[in-house]
Amino acid sequence: MRLSFRIKHHFFSAFREFFVHHHGSLEFRAKVFALVIAANEAASVENFIVVKDIAMNIYNGDTDRSNLLMISTKELVQKVRDDNDLDIDSLVASILKELKVVPRYAKKIDIKALTPLLLLTHDEDTKSYQHNILEFLETTKQEILNKK
Repeated sequence: MRLSFRIKHHFFSAFREFFVHHHGSLEFRAKVFALVIAANEAASVENFIVVKDIAMNIYNGDTDRSNLLMISTKELVQKVRDDNDLDIDSLVASILKELKVVPRYAKKIDIKALTPLLLLTHDEDTKSYQHNILEFLETTKQEILNKK
């Protein structure tokens, strides 16, 4: 990884909310992706490549924003794996809290976009767990959208 990219990444990570347009929306999406990926203990680099590809579609080819979503997702997954103060349950709680505060974020939950992440899972129990997470997200999305 180039030194200039790493410096830029660390700088943006520290001041992301000041420099990134719609930072909250991007962070919400990163939490949703991280929730599905973190459920797979054997997740690999391919998961983040899929996130970047999906982000390229979401952000109409904006490479910087796509990279930022991928990096944010990777950071969240790493926090879950490092056994910090973040785990799957607290990630779910954070997503639900944000949806209560900003209900329009429910529109950003795209189950079709998340489904390719399940194709990278080889363990059937893990795949079933991820599928349950997707069902939960879809149900939550519909509940929020129907309240409007």
